[in-house]
Amino acid sequence: MYNNPVLLTIAHGSRDPRHAATIHALVRRVRSQRPGLRVETAFLDFNVPSVHGVLLSLAAEGVRDFVALPLLLTRAFHAKADIPALLRDAPPPLRIRQADVLGPSPLLLRALERRLYEVGLTPADKSSTGVVLASAGSTDPEAIAVIADIAREWRHTGWCAVRPAFASATSPAGFPRTEDAVRELRALGCERVAVAPYVLAPGRLPDRIAQGATSADVLAKTLGPAPEVARLVLERYDAARAPMPAPVGV
Repeated sequence: MYNNPVLLTIAHGSRDPRHAATIHALVRRVRSQRPGLRVETAFLDFNVPSVHGVLLSLAAEGVRDFVALPLLLTRAFHAKADIPALLRDAPPPLRIRQADVLGPSPLLLRALERRLYEVGLTPADKSSTGVVLASAGSTDPEAIAVIADIAREWRHTGWCAVRPAFASATSPAGFPRTEDAVRELRALGCERVAVAPYVLAPGRLPDRIAQGATSADVLAKTLGPAPEVARLVLERYDAARAPMPAPVGV
C-alpha cells in the first residue's frame, strides 16, 4: 500500500496517437523524478483509460487517497467544469484533491526556451528573435488573459518581441493566428521569427500551429516530457497534498 496519495494525471486526449504517447512519456519522466510515487494516467476523451475507469480500478485495489492533476496549461472549461464533475461522481469513499493546472509557471517558460534551443537558437539570439507564443486557443476569458500575460512576461527576458497567437479557427478578438503573428514580427523588424507552441502534446491544433509557422525561421516542438514540465507536475502535486494552514488565532 502506498503511503502517499496516488497522483492521477488527467490529460485531454486526442485521436492522434502521438498525443497519448507524449503524455505517457511525460508520466514516465515524472516517475523517474520521484521513485516510489504511484502515478496513473487518465484521459478526458478519445483515449483510454477514462478518469472513472482508473478510479474504479484503484478503488478495487483498496486505494483511497488521490491527487487529481489536470495536465492542462490554462484554467478553462475542462479544469473548471469537466474534471470537477468527474471527480464528484467518483465512487465513495475516495478522498480526491484536485491540483491546479500547470500554467502559468516560470518552469513552463524555461521549458519553452529549452524547446527553442533544441531546434537551433541560442541565448545570444534572443535580442534579435521574435517569438510567437502559439496556444491551441480558448473561449474562456481567463485562459485568454493568461496567454497574453505570459507573452508579456516572456518578452521581458530578452527576446526582441513576443506575440501570443491562437490555433483555433476563431481567434479571440484582438489576437492573431500563428501565421498573422509571424507576419507582425517580420514587420516589426525582428531578424528572425520563432514559433513556440504553448501546447503539451501533438494533435490537431498543434498541427495547425505548425501549418501557420511555415514562414517562420524556427518551429519548436511541443512541451511534452520536458524535465521542467515533469518537475512542475510534482510541484502541483505537492501543493495539493499539503495540509491547509490553520486559521489565524486557532
